[in-house]
Amino acid sequence: MTTLPFMPSTDSDRADLLDHLAATLPHYAGVLEISGQDMDALKADATAFRYAYQSMCDMQTYAQAWTSYKNLLRDGGAGNAGWPVAPALAEPIPPAVSPGIIPKLSALAARIKTNRNYTSTIGYDLWLIGAEQKIDTSTWKPALSVYSQAGHPVIVWNKGKANALEIWVDRGDGNNFVFFVINTEPNTTDTTPLPAAGGSAVWKYKAIYRSHDEQVGQWSDVISLAVGG
Repeated sequence: MTTLPFMPSTDSDRADLLDHLAATLPHYAGVLEISGQDMDALKADATAFRYAYQSMCDMQTYAQAWTSYKNLLRDGGAGNAGWPVAPALAEPIPPAVSPGIIPKLSALAARIKTNRNYTSTIGYDLWLIGAEQKIDTSTWKPALSVYSQAGHPVIVWNKGKANALEIWVDRGDGNNFVFFVINTEPNTTDTTPLPAAGGSAVWKYKAIYRSHDEQVGQWSDVISLAVGG
């Protein structure tokens, strides 16, 4: 089980987080040693960011209206032939704040989390702890490719979220697939001695991911490469 970052990835959700903190953090200001100046700055940032975000959305809607109107003028069709009306800025316009609202929020969150009175209960209430994410390893399947370098196979693979890759090999000697190696970093060069001069063979490889010293997921598709002495 892993925890996602608490900071949202969209400006809409960031505005929601700022609004929530501005409304909720005052309940913990004393225990977390948050000054009145810090609270005033947070509330001003939340108000300014919400206003800027909403104004941007209004202007984007206005721009889309102009695009539709331009297309109507150009191509014809059903629609209002009047000029699009520019939106007015909502009142009241909040005071300007210094740039860097999100870095400031991240710094405040870090300070809160290192406070001696901070608890996970407070963190959840303030939305400063990301949601838990369960990783489904059953769907993991390595994607292998292979090429020859100085006559030796190089197995190309991506580590993803796994700890390591377990590779098995069939050298065409009648033993079928046998364990070859476990690697923790891509890629893997097979330095096994090549067939004797004039000889050749087809070496096949398959692999499975490992997590916490156990096989997880599905076996890869089999890849092969002809080798010769």
